[in-house]
Amino acid sequence: MSVSTKPASGFRDFLPADTARREYVFQIIEEVYQSYGFERLDTPCVERLDTLMGKYGEEGDQLIFKILQRGEKLQRALESESPSDTDLADMGLRYDLTVPLARVYAQNRNSLPRYFKRYQIAPVWRADRPQRGRFREFVQCDVDVVGSKSMTVEAEVTAALAQILKRLEFQGFRIHLNHRGVLRALISVSGIGADKETDALVAIDKLDKVGIDGVQKELDERGISAASSATLLGILSKFKNPSDAEFSNENTLSLLEEHLGSDEDGRQALSELSELLSLAKSGPAAASLKLDPFLARGLSYYTGPIFEIRSDDFSGSLGGGGRYDGLIGMFMKEDVPACGFSLGVERILVLLEERQQLQIPSANADVMVALWDADSAPECIKLAHELRASSLRVDIYNDFDKYKKQFAYADSRNIPFVAILGPNELANSVVSVKNLKTGEQSEVARREVAAFIKG
Repeated sequence: MSVSTKPASGFRDFLPADTARREYVFQIIEEVYQSYGFERLDTPCVERLDTLMGKYGEEGDQLIFKILQRGEKLQRALESESPSDTDLADMGLRYDLTVPLARVYAQNRNSLPRYFKRYQIAPVWRADRPQRGRFREFVQCDVDVVGSKSMTVEAEVTAALAQILKRLEFQGFRIHLNHRGVLRALISVSGIGADKETDALVAIDKLDKVGIDGVQKELDERGISAASSATLLGILSKFKNPSDAEFSNENTLSLLEEHLGSDEDGRQALSELSELLSLAKSGPAAASLKLDPFLARGLSYYTGPIFEIRSDDFSGSLGGGGRYDGLIGMFMKEDVPACGFSLGVERILVLLEERQQLQIPSANADVMVALWDADSAPECIKLAHELRASSLRVDIYNDFDKYKKQFAYADSRNIPFVAILGPNELANSVVSVKNLKTGEQSEVARREVAAFIKG
């Protein structure tokens, strides 16, 4: 039986050229995060199952890759009449980078600064159905601030994300902005009880996927009365889509105040959104922030402002985040304020490559040392080490092929120079350096080769 060489569905191999492009993007992201004062954190790819479960809502929990018990524990679970998930599995692949951050903060709080500003760039795993830009293994690029309730945190986080997208020459993006307090107030004034709040949020969160009619159907299926559904959708239908030319944050705020003015939580949420927009005016996110009362974000741990990157060129989210003042409290005896954003870098990479906007990095070697024969090979290897000691990236050809073939190999790898150390060069203490871009070949004193290549 033949064995397929394709990776598992939803997973990918990255060849060197792919990896170079990805690393180029990750480097830009890391530079921006560091410029905002964030520090890097790394966590295990595997978490305890009880750490993960119950943090992502009913649909999110179903997408966790669970790791089976091993040995006798698994055997006992399989032999029982009706084993539960926790009987069969005790760990899971991390679903995101936020819950591990909360666990790390709870474990190490006393040794961390008052404001813990961290970023993490690492893979996560979700048992989702693969589609364009959606994979089962993908990299998240998170930035979070733990320890402050101030809206300056949201302003800084959204500014960092907007700056990254601009550095990548990404055009036409919007950062949709809402507040869980606005959503709760909308649900309350629509006559939907607190016991159905989660059901209503799950339905609203699907609006961009299923449309108004689909949301109406979802609300009906979740037991929300027709009158309450009609009121809720009637209010939401009055708002302009953030992608419309006539849209303005001022009009959206005014309309929200008109409908939510009698709700205390709603007023507080609108005050925070207004403050955030004011703080963001001088930053790179100012023109991109768009108030969107439809935005719900499916994760159950959000407590305040929420945001999501969208583009008319791509269905779904290009990244999202928000305030989650209660999540860390699940691991401690008190709530700790926190806010963060996760950049959907995989989808952004897809868009950039489709638009041919992604800058191709330079070669991963500055020079290749050619081989003439077995007698000169030791000196060629020595030359390679000398050039590396001068901070050059040096490849070496591994066989004694004709120079034409060696030059073709170097050119295929976009290596700009080839260093030749044959019998004539050795006899005269020089190195022939061929510039593959211009075709020129020069004899250079061996001690000056590194400087010659550096220009």
